[in-house]
Amino acid sequence: MRKSLQVLLGLFGATAIFISLLHLVLGPASIPGSVPVNATMDSEDRFYATLFLAFGATLLWCIKDVERKTKVVYFLMLTFFVGGLARIVSILVVGPPNNFFIAMTVLELALPFVYVYLQYRVSVT
Repeated sequence: MRKSLQVLLGLFGATAIFISLLHLVLGPASIPGSVPVNATMDSEDRFYATLFLAFGATLLWCIKDVERKTKVVYFLMLTFFVGGLARIVSILVVGPPNNFFIAMTVLELALPFVYVYLQYRVSVT
């Protein structure tokens, strides 16, 4: 169970870092279904990409001694879950996004439960 959680944290962390680097380098053009944006939106996208980069780096940091980093993993998963809820708000207010982001919303709402379950199992053994 411990090794599975560590591998999943590594995959999640590396994916978050990769996505954030795409946004830092390409800006909003990296978003599936995006349209050209003004300088304000470009700036905002690249700014938030650095926060996602930190999110990914923190996931990677949790791999070593994962059984002692339960509160951090729980916090990161809560953050990711709330991000999924924010997408639901966007759907209700603005309408549905590109299908890719509908799939992402499902993952953002489901994956945290998997990670929290695995983290719980690892931390109590």
